Amino acid sequence: MVVDDLVLLDPNEERREAVGGLSERILRARGWKGTFSTTADRDAALEGADFVVVQLRIGGQAARHVDETLPVGYGCLGQETTGVGGLAKALRTVPTVLELAEETAKRANPGAWFVDFTNPVGIVTQALIDDGHRAVGLCNVAIWAQRRLGHYLGVDPDTVDIEHVGLNHLTWIRSARIAGSTQERLPELFDRFGPELELESGVPLDVLRLQEALPSYYVHYYYQHDAEVAQQSVPGHRSRADVVAELETKLLAEYRDPTLVTKPPALSYRGGAFYSLAAVRLMASLHAGTGDIQVVDMRNDGAIPGLPEDAVVETRAMVDAEGAHALPQRPLPPEMLGLIQHAKAYEQLAVRAARSGSRNGVVRALLANPLVGQYPLAAELADALLAANRHHLPRFFPGS
Repeated sequence: MVVDDLVLLDPNEERREAVGGLSERILRARGWKGTFSTTADRDAALEGADFVVVQLRIGGQAARHVDETLPVGYGCLGQETTGVGGLAKALRTVPTVLELAEETAKRANPGAWFVDFTNPVGIVTQALIDDGHRAVGLCNVAIWAQRRLGHYLGVDPDTVDIEHVGLNHLTWIRSARIAGSTQERLPELFDRFGPELELESGVPLDVLRLQEALPSYYVHYYYQHDAEVAQQSVPGHRSRADVVAELETKLLAEYRDPTLVTKPPALSYRGGAFYSLAAVRLMASLHAGTGDIQVVDMRNDGAIPGLPEDAVVETRAMVDAEGAHALPQRPLPPEMLGLIQHAKAYEQLAVRAARSGSRNGVVRALLANPLVGQYPLAAELADALLAANRHHLPRFFPGS
């Protein structure tokens, strides 16, 4: 795939200048001859696009700080993509992303793809696909895990075939094999690198062996919820939002260095490793219709037994010019299936609440959330998160 025209859209002038400047220097240093520009004009950015890649954060790190701290006062997990914080972010985000997708359908080239990186990816992609948009969701969890396993096995990570299955930020790797071989490598990995995998997943090695699977890091928020909340409740605990805000200030300063033509080392601490590689591969496959296998977020269409056809899932897919087609998966054991059924019901209610602006819809979503699920706690949290996000929720507070 050849990119002729690249436009970066950002309403913040400081970010546009710093990120745009570094981006263009990196591209030119690598010999790219295309047209590059930055803009705050959404309509101009979307005009004639073939791909629209979206990563945004309504309310910035300040809103994320609330997502990560407000729930802790109620004895719940503080996290920006799951639990109460994830719902708050979805309420802020879904309407904006849907508006962008609607404008994309009007202004982009026919057949343009809308690629969503914006968290919570599963909920946002569900909203996009429910509305009939030509959209695919993408997360870096699968490609990061594949590269870690390749490192441990001492092989090219691209030769590691993983059976990655579940919902966004609620997934397990149930198999790892080297391409061309039928030998299952997970037991060997648990034996040789158990402490490392336990640390990276946040889940005890006993559970990895019990389930014969490697969960994503986000699963530990479900399996060890109380321990995580206790840690977040310790006086002086710093939220990830605070850490990232400081890092972003440092990175923006580095980006302005006119001699910098590579990604600065500090960027590796920002999170999102291998996102760019995953995005480029996905867009290349959608453009060329190669039919290769990637892990993305798309309609289930029967791939994971026990979930609705129209549920957005995150698993292996065949990617061609018509989109991502989920590949059939082995039936999940009850403890995995039950949890993702529970979480998917919450995600669908979260989409409804974000679209409707209904306070009762928020309460229902929190009641269905596996990390909340109690009353009157759900009602108290609904009122607290709506009040804290009032300025970012026009559907809930018209005219405010």
